[in-house]
Amino acid sequence: MRGRTRGRVRLRWTVLSANDVTHITDPAIEAIIRDHAEWAGGLMPALHAVQHHAGYIDRGYIPLLARTFNLSVAEVHGVITFYKDFRTTPPKGPIVQVCRAEACVARGGKAVEARALELAETEAVEIEEVFCLGLCAQGPTVATGGELFVGVDTTSVATIIGHAVRRGSVPTAIETSGNGVTVYVPRDAAARAARADDVAAALAATDGVRVVRTGSRGMLWLEPMVEVATPQGRVGYGPVRAADVPSLVAAGLLEGGEHPLRLGPVDELPWMVAQQRVTFARVGVIDPRDADDYLAHGGMAGLRKALAMAPCDVVTEVTDSGLRGRGGAAFPTGIKLRTVLDTPSEQKYIVCNADEGDSGSFADRMLMEGDPFQLIEGMIIAGWAVGANDGYLYIRSEYPDAIIAMQAAIAECETRGWLTGVGSVGGVMGTDCVFRLHVRVGAGAYICGEETALMESIEGKRGVVRAKPPLPAIKGLWGKPTVINNVLSLGALPHILADGAASYSSLGHGRSRGTQVVQVAGNVAHGGIFEAAFGITVRQLVEDFGGGSASGRPVRAVQVGGPLGAYIGPEDFDLPIDYEAFAAAGALLGHGSMVVFDDTVDMLGMARFAMEFCAAESCGKCTPCRIGSTRGVELIDKIIAGERHDENMALLEDLCEVMADASLCAMGGFTPLPVRSAIAHYATDTTGTAGTADFGDGPHPNLIAANGAHS
Repeated sequence: MRGRTRGRVRLRWTVLSANDVTHITDPAIEAIIRDHAEWAGGLMPALHAVQHHAGYIDRGYIPLLARTFNLSVAEVHGVITFYKDFRTTPPKGPIVQVCRAEACVARGGKAVEARALELAETEAVEIEEVFCLGLCAQGPTVATGGELFVGVDTTSVATIIGHAVRRGSVPTAIETSGNGVTVYVPRDAAARAARADDVAAALAATDGVRVVRTGSRGMLWLEPMVEVATPQGRVGYGPVRAADVPSLVAAGLLEGGEHPLRLGPVDELPWMVAQQRVTFARVGVIDPRDADDYLAHGGMAGLRKALAMAPCDVVTEVTDSGLRGRGGAAFPTGIKLRTVLDTPSEQKYIVCNADEGDSGSFADRMLMEGDPFQLIEGMIIAGWAVGANDGYLYIRSEYPDAIIAMQAAIAECETRGWLTGVGSVGGVMGTDCVFRLHVRVGAGAYICGEETALMESIEGKRGVVRAKPPLPAIKGLWGKPTVINNVLSLGALPHILADGAASYSSLGHGRSRGTQVVQVAGNVAHGGIFEAAFGITVRQLVEDFGGGSASGRPVRAVQVGGPLGAYIGPEDFDLPIDYEAFAAAGALLGHGSMVVFDDTVDMLGMARFAMEFCAAESCGKCTPCRIGSTRGVELIDKIIAGERHDENMALLEDLCEVMADASLCAMGGFTPLPVRSAIAHYATDTTGTAGTADFGDGPHPNLIAANGAHS
């Protein structure tokens, strides 16, 4: 492993010597640093650019970085060592990222990681752990040199590492091209990882074919799924490999002909028919790089309507829709907009949190890659509603395809006058609305998904959580009023404005209005994106549409809400997708992710993982999270070893109580959810009952009882 051992609290405590900070000269790198001197919060982009150019950040450039951004040497060094992506020494070879998050673990990821680390002992390669690559329904997942691989096993990981060491070429994404019958091939990262680029290239070389690259429809077990335009609609085939193209063409692909891979009309497939697609209505349908295609499918209608309204009326429309934040906290979006609108300030900001790091979550990635103009439209609407002229889109570094897609869409919007170009004063669509949009890239810190840590990172600092109050809506980015929402929240605004609040609020269940984009992942037969009105149950998603486990074994548990979410057993699968229903059950809906585990899962091991993950990703600011998670790993290790079982169980419950009640943010505060629920399942496995007597003085309100017997 590089840099530091697992855990941000076990930092690289490097003492800077005189040699470390002696200025060195490289005109190219000096020019890169100077180019970022005028950027707001330019240190992070500069560090990314330097490392991209040189492969690492030589400490000799720290003094120049400090002078350029008016910081101390210690501050620059502190930023570099905080973020997992940055390195101050050259790697010994190509970097191979191996995902060890829950969704990949559920599909055999531990064995892949162990084999990769074993190979690294003899190969000139560096193995880097990563907690999510956003391909959670197709794992185990590996990334290297900008290329993604899914369904990796202990044999194929050796091939991947060997390929990386030999520095083989990375496939180039085939663009929309050709003339003839239109055939749609997704360019979503999940499809590209399944070799969709090879399929697109084979089709592009076929006479009479026009290849159009789209997002993914979300049926990830069928990727790459090819669609052909016919008079009866789009007919799907999948999963298609490049070697299948000749037989498909021979069988009449271009007329929607019969073939073993033929799925039928895509819009009539059960997975699609059962959905109510609002936010994802265009994803998989349009070319995400084609602004005219976006307009032809209703794009910019919401923004045009918003620009014709007074800002306060736009806020009222969003409030009346019942939209709540889709990032986990479920705070009413309209209230947040109203607060920023009513807070006097010459400068306000819109921040989009695209640091989607939860295992099992990939909806943000798919929307950015499949319909980037929609997110931009939503951010402009939010800016007009509150009087903000600048927006920041913070995307995690593990999403290179999403970064490229958003940058391309932003450039196109600036060209068309849908955005104010940086350095320009022109209004949006010829109005007096001025809105500029900037992309910032994270650097491997999960904690930057927390809104205040994210703002610190945009400002070029360590991603350390801020104490609240003040709330970001009052004093946020650079101390100014800030709306901060995630991709799905902002992506819903165009539809709400275009169709009206009543249309959106007519969907849903109780106080949970509109639709929820659920991500079904892990050990599941049919994983992917499923958008439906609130009220659909976990059982319907996992058993009916998900098809049960991929292994064919009984489903033991589902973790809902990411690594900070609870594990629920089959006896609780009738729980509806609804914020209040989940809260009443002591669970967390979060971003809508579901990671499925079969009956071979080690629940005590998953409890340990939750503590280990918290220790690895804690910002380190508060003691309950920083120290509590490390002590939690130690306690669970003792329980696994059979040391003073009852006593250590009681200590673990006490520790969970302290973390839940005293942590500064949700990182430490919610970690007890997966720990307590996993322990309840573990107790069921060993005693045949919920076993709460072994866990302190009784069940905690957040403890999900697991009353079903081990299957």
